[in-house]
Amino acid sequence: MNTEELRRFVIDRLDEDERRLAAGELPLLDDAESKGKLRIARSDDGAGLLLLPGPTETEQDRVPFGEKLALLRAEVGQTEDEATLRLLADAYRTHHDWQEEWLYGGRGAMDRT
Repeated sequence: MNTEELRRFVIDRLDEDERRLAAGELPLLDDAESKGKLRIARSDDGAGLLLLPGPTETEQDRVPFGEKLALLRAEVGQTEDEATLRLLADAYRTHHDWQEEWLYGGRGAMDRT
């Protein structure tokens, strides 16, 4: 698995979601959140965001896409944490450029535990 390819995929999808929002369409990241694939929440101090597996607990907890976009771009651009990148990439699993090995960190299907 190439971390830079994964990073580029996520950044490209965030850009695509920004265009979707401008066109009045639901960003795919927001759709993934509504389906419980991940949860993006405000940190306790409100200065940042937390990226967590699982569904958003309440509608009030949902962070508007425009608010999370800049913070996610910054995080994706600087993080070396492959788990964070894979969690975000998995939100875009239906995209034709998504690769199965990103979800499992390069391990084959038989190696998953």
